[in-house]
Amino acid sequence: MPKKKAADVAEASPETAPVIIHSIKGFNRDLTCRSFQFEVGKTFEVSGRVEACGNGFHACPTEGHPFSVFDYYAPGSSVFHLVEQSGASDRNGDKLASAKITIGVEITIGELVQRAWDWVWSHAVKSDEAHVTITQGAASSTGIRGAASSTGDWGAASSTGDWGAASSTGIQGAASSTGDWGAASSTGDWGAAMASGYAGKVMGADGNALFAVERNDSYEILSVAAGIVGRDGIVAGAWYRCVAGKLVEAQP
Repeated sequence: MPKKKAADVAEASPETAPVIIHSIKGFNRDLTCRSFQFEVGKTFEVSGRVEACGNGFHACPTEGHPFSVFDYYAPGSSVFHLVEQSGASDRNGDKLASAKITIGVEITIGELVQRAWDWVWSHAVKSDEAHVTITQGAASSTGIRGAASSTGDWGAASSTGDWGAASSTGIQGAASSTGDWGAASSTGDWGAAMASGYAGKVMGADGNALFAVERNDSYEILSVAAGIVGRDGIVAGAWYRCVAGKLVEAQP
């Protein structure tokens, strides 16, 4: 039998793994989105051409600001899940449409706030005092009694020193205080404030998410609390601390 020439033999191309994009998706409380019923742990696929704001499953990739998902689903009336997007895709700003989506675990408001803090820290320029006014800007204060302020939309302010203060006033802003006796406030629309240090306190405007940690004198975590201003007795403009797993009003 004659040997095959090299040109007659097709080279086998190695199989490439599908590209998976990790994202956050908002749903109604019954896990529906635009009347489509989803289910945790299942993969869904859409046919036809995928187009952002048109056809496909939409979510916000985790590489972006975690609060971008609030543009599409308000925190007070929604649930949020980690999802995996794959297949054909099309992007429009912070929103990605994909042909396939797999619904993962639910992510709480407190976890979203923590992700916002991580995003802030990775983007921040660190100094004793910082003030940022640009859209999607990040300000970080690391010194004792330092102050960080973010006034632009989708901005973030982080204070890590003791007695520090972080303030976010723009739309979907995030304020984080991790030092002891720190304070974080979020007074823009759909923002969030987090205090995770000893005796930390949080404050926000209506519709903002609050998250606080309670620690004992050895700095061990005793409990955590999260809530939305304007619901469950949480008043706009008032300062709160975490006590026994609840947000309790504190002195300014």
